[in-house]
Amino acid sequence: MERTLEDLASEALGLSLESRAALAKRLLDSLDDLAPEEYERLWVDEAARRYQQLKAGTSRSITSEELFARLDGRLRR
Repeated sequence: MERTLEDLASEALGLSLESRAALAKRLLDSLDDLAPEEYERLWVDEAARRYQQLKAGTSRSITSEELFARLDGRLRR
């Protein structure tokens, strides 16, 4: 029986803080092994997904001014 992502995530969240951090590092490090073509494909897929969300009205764009104002607000907290 194949385990689902939800099953794996649930199990991982039950680990200690140190174990979760070590697992996160291993997962992030594994992304360094991607070929340039794979990075390109992933970015194209992400751009297409975001474009479809904009077209469907399930997300919206914001101006760079609004983005920087939000970021500035976070830094001031």
